[in-house]
Formats: sequence, C-alpha cells, structure tokens
Amino acid sequence: EDLNCEIVSMDSMQVYKYMDIGTAKPLLEERQRVAHHLIDYVEPDEPYNVARYVSDAEKVIEALSARKLMPMLVGGTGLYMKGLIEGIFEMPEVSSRIREKVRHALFQEGNERMHQKLQEIDRESAARIHPNDSQRLSRALEIFEETGVPWSTYLARHKEISASRKSSFNVVKIGLNLDRDTLYGRINKRVDIMVEMGLVAEVEKLLSMGFSAKLNPLQSLGYKHIVNFLVKKWNWDETLEYMARDTRHYAKRQLTWFGRDNEITWFQPHEISQVRSFVQETLKI
Repeated sequence: EDLNCEIVSMDSMQVYKYMDIGTAKPLLEERQRVAHHLIDYVEPDEPYNVARYVSDAEKVIEALSARKLMPMLVGGTGLYMKGLIEGIFEMPEVSSRIREKVRHALFQEGNERMHQKLQEIDRESAARIHPNDSQRLSRALEIFEETGVPWSTYLARHKEISASRKSSFNVVKIGLNLDRDTLYGRINKRVDIMVEMGLVAEVEKLLSMGFSAKLNPLQSLGYKHIVNFLVKKWNWDETLEYMARDTRHYAKRQLTWFGRDNEITWFQPHEISQVRSFVQETLKI
C-alpha cells in the first residue's frame, strides 16, 4: 500500500486451486485489501513448471507496469525467481541410449580414464569437475556425445542470456529472516495452526474430488504427511512430528539457497520502516 504495489505470488504451491491451508495462502480479506496475482488458478493435476510460471509472471508484470503499479513478488520458490530474473535456458535432452552408453563406459573404464577423455573434448568442464564427481562427469560426457557441443559452451550461452535478461529488470531483493530458535518455534506452531484450520479435511476433500495422492502437489510439504496418515502409514503423533521436522529442513534449505544470493538485503520481519526506506531510496521513489 505504501509503495503502490500489487503482489505477484512466487510460490510454486499457491498456484493450485483447493489447496489453501497447507500452502498458507493469504486470507480472502488480505487479497481484497491488496490484489494478489498467480494464486488459485491451476488445477492440482495440471502440469506446471518454471517455464510456465515465467510466462505467466511476465504477463502480470507487464500489465501492472502499464497501470503504473509496481509488482512486489513474494514467495520462497527460488527457482521461479531465478527463471524470471535471469531467464530460462533449456539444456539439450539426452537419449536413454546415450545415458546408458556413458554409464557403461564409466563402469568399464573408471572415472579417471573418462575424466581424461573429457579433458580432450571439453577442457573447461574438465577443469571444474573433479574425477570423482560421477554425476557431473556423466552429464558433461552425455551432452557432448549427444550434441557434439561441449557442456561449457552451453553454460557460456546461458550466462549471456542471464546477463541480457538482468539488464531489462530493475530489481530490489529483500530477504526476511529470524533467529533459528524463533523460526523453528514459529514452524512448530504453524503445523498446529494448519491442523486446527482443517488441513486433514482439505486433503480428504482433494482425494474425494478424484485427485490422486501421487500427484506432485499432493506429495508436497504438509499434504504428503496427511496422506500418509490417512493411509495409516504413520500415526497422528508421527505425522505431526515429521511435518514439523520436514518443514524445518525445508526452511533451512531455503535459507541456504537465498543465502548464496549477494543481491539480497536481509531484514527482520518487524523492521517495516527500514524496509520501506530501503526500497524508496534504492528505487528513487
């Protein structure tokens, strides 16, 4: 409201309909107060990925800009932010035949010999990949075998796209963090609140609507835990314990991901006036 913004969700789960409690969607009154975009518009069994998100978000941002409004992107899906700001670069697909060929060669000849082969065809990749890193070694060999083009060439193209893409956006990145004990206490409390709000009934309704428990959205944080309870894989105490534990682990992974981004300026959630001043000064508004 202070900055004349509308909110654009950057959450990979809040795009789905009928999944409200487990995704912690903003309440209806909050969404009426300030417009929220890219929430509640995809069926749980509808394919959705970072490429589609970037396309959808670009359209919203363009529409907001035309109305002289600033988009405030909110959410914790780092891959969506990366794709939107830096662009998407599709790596070549590798056939199962090539994968099996490289896997067999690694098994027969060993990592050291295959790393020597990589040095002959792609010195840059060989310099950054340790011979014992079988996964990346395989990837580099597979890409060259499939396309005849070194992996390092594709990565260089991706950097060019990223540099061009970044120049078209004026972005201010703000991170909110709490001390670890407070954060984990909030997470534990959040699990209890979601249960009190009716998370079990929400999952039961989704299943009754014919959505498979094997769908990716229903195997996401919180939902898969309730599914496992409903199929009697876990008892209730185990369900709550594992849900809180896995949410804490997820929060830790998020902090690690965003902690690598030097463009993020971090604040405590209560530092609203400092955030406001920082954005106004940075964007000259």
